[in-house]
Amino acid sequence: MKLLKAGAQRLTFTISRQEKQLLFRVLEFYPLIPETHHRLSRTEDRPEDQKLLEEALAHQRAQLKQQVAAWKQARAGLCRKNTHGRLALKPAEVNWLLQVLNDIRVGSWLALGSPDGPAEIIAALNEQTARHFWLMEAAGGFQTVLLMATNGGE
Repeated sequence: MKLLKAGAQRLTFTISRQEKQLLFRVLEFYPLIPETHHRLSRTEDRPEDQKLLEEALAHQRAQLKQQVAAWKQARAGLCRKNTHGRLALKPAEVNWLLQVLNDIRVGSWLALGSPDGPAEIIAALNEQTARHFWLMEAAGGFQTVLLMATNGGE
């Protein structure tokens, strides 16, 4: 995926059929961060407030999951006949796409045991965790392209 044009109203990328398939496949795993991961406080036990936080996060996740499904359906024909297509994203789409990709990346990192560095990542790899490694890396790659595009390609 490569930035073609950056404007105030839209970022336009070229994307190959394989990149599109990978992006769509990665997005299928949203959400990955466990619901119990977000804590209102690490020191205080406030069950009513924690419940409100969990409800708000569940609502946000449901909305983002619907956005992902609608977005994928609207772009299902992208690259169908050609090896490359153009993917135009509005600023709001870039923002929620970054949120979703970040959830997938962080959730995968947590599933790997929150490794600190390449040696710990390699030590955490096995048949059950290999999927999380490729998800973490693929989501990170797409995040990098989107973030560079929003920063003027820097």
